Amino acid sequence: MANERLRAALLARGMSVAALAEAIGVDPKTVERWITKDREPYRKHRFAVASLLGVDESYLWPRALSREQVVSASESEIVTIYPHRWIVVREVWERLFADASQDIGVLVYSGLFLADDAGLVRLLEEKAAAGVRVRILLGHPDCAEVERRGADEGVGDSMAAQIRSALVFYRPLLGLENVEIRLHRTVLYNSIYRADDQLLVNTHVYGTRAGNAPVLHLRRVAGGTMVSTYLDSFEKVWAGATPVGS
Repeated sequence: MANERLRAALLARGMSVAALAEAIGVDPKTVERWITKDREPYRKHRFAVASLLGVDESYLWPRALSREQVVSASESEIVTIYPHRWIVVREVWERLFADASQDIGVLVYSGLFLADDAGLVRLLEEKAAAGVRVRILLGHPDCAEVERRGADEGVGDSMAAQIRSALVFYRPLLGLENVEIRLHRTVLYNSIYRADDQLLVNTHVYGTRAGNAPVLHLRRVAGGTMVSTYLDSFEKVWAGATPVGS
């Protein structure tokens, strides 16, 4: 049985079997057997392939890791847990985005605390100029999901007003290379702030504002699945969102 996940991951990266083999130091025929015969590589090669292709080891070879290993790796992805977002000091947010070298992603309804920080917005602008892809997802101010969240938080119509304010504060980013802002109509269970393989995940709790809800600081670990779960969610929302100005 072929390993179609590995084949698809190679195609998505535009990488040939020979290129992968050379990158990780194995024979191309070995890589062919991994794909066509679903052979499981040694752990060091599984890790190298997963890191190179930007996917989880457990996705490419789901039988390679035991349930206990997946659980242990996933627990290791937790850097720290903050009981409330307001406890997360500004330096943590600044360091998160400053460390990014490839991707920055923000998935929120308004995330006004971030948009209202001119220094952090300038940092996003600088990272984009350095070649980092910056994607910002805000809730559509006129959608039912935003109206519902405003009611749940007890802030009513001000949720939509906060989104419109955030759009004003992000105006310096509009039109910049490597930056795109989209509006979504999704029920959010978490706000996600991404910098490459690190995340700050602000949980949403019924009846309380996001600033009072817990935040998880996560970092991807080989074999873990928590970070990839949140990144997959981000991509699904992104795919269905509308670019600002459309």
